Amino acid sequence: MPKQLKDIAVPIISVVLGLVLGALIMLAFGYDPIWGYEGLFQVAFGSVKNIGEILRAMGPLILLALGFTVASRAGFFNIGLPGQAYAGWIMAGWFALTNPDLPRPVMILMTVLIAAVSGGIVGAIPGFLRAFLGTSEVIVTIMMNYIILFAGNAVIQHAFPKAIMRTTDSSIYVSQNATYQSEWLGTLTNNSRLNIGIFFALIAVLIIWFLLKQTTLGFEIRSVGLNPYASEYAGMSAKRTIILSMIISGALAGLGGVVEGLGTFENVYVQSSSLAIGFDGMAVSLLASNHPIGIIFAAFLFAVLNVGAPGMNIAGIPPELVKIVTASIIFFVGAHYLIERLIKPKKQVKGDR
Repeated sequence: MPKQLKDIAVPIISVVLGLVLGALIMLAFGYDPIWGYEGLFQVAFGSVKNIGEILRAMGPLILLALGFTVASRAGFFNIGLPGQAYAGWIMAGWFALTNPDLPRPVMILMTVLIAAVSGGIVGAIPGFLRAFLGTSEVIVTIMMNYIILFAGNAVIQHAFPKAIMRTTDSSIYVSQNATYQSEWLGTLTNNSRLNIGIFFALIAVLIIWFLLKQTTLGFEIRSVGLNPYASEYAGMSAKRTIILSMIISGALAGLGGVVEGLGTFENVYVQSSSLAIGFDGMAVSLLASNHPIGIIFAAFLFAVLNVGAPGMNIAGIPPELVKIVTASIIFFVGAHYLIERLIKPKKQVKGDR
């Protein structure tokens, strides 16, 4: 099977197997999976508003998945996406709340830049440590998630001016100049929370695809990801590429954070745990095999599952079972070598022996 066809077939088979495993689990607990899935998809696509919510949910998922993809192409497992997204959300939200009267184009541009810079700085820290000290980016990014979570919560509670706080844990809503929601998108989708973040995400997909496929930096990122020692021998700076890839990854995560914050919630508030969209973004990237274009379709699937989950209540099924379906899909993506072996021609399998 050609590699391009295999790259498409493996995620599709993973999704199907994940849905089947989810159905078997529902049966094991005495639920009707057909009725459950019917309710899920009916709710997801049953109204214009919910379709708008699907597109709204796709925005941050795409941006965070792109961040994970850039790091993965460079050979790193960036688990710090939740912290990088939260940093972008807090800093951009702080700027928006303290400068409510800026013209909307200036405000949008500034919040995007601030979020990207904030996420990029947080992403640069594990990049520098890996490049110059050889530390594990997995351990460092996990620890950074907790550092940003608790430090960010402290900033919101103690550093934000009282004038912009509604309670000790939550700010007031940002001004109309700062919100990413827009009247025409709301009217188009029957007052859903669809916002301009989806356009940022689609533009980012094109930029990252072009970066990875058509630029020298993209070639260096892929080369270092495959073999940093051979890349150094060929004259590339592996350290520079490592740091740049983590900065880009963090910047995309920070942008995803502000799209979620100012696009969905329109304020800043204390989080009890690391942002779920960060981990969901990783799953989206894995399902898409780290391909920028594939991320759009993977994000669509995850958004459909999240928006349609309440529909499973129609069949009396806990909507949390959707998380099991999602986890099952990722399990089969992680076990892609089993699927690849199943779809190989028999002659090729014999040849492998």
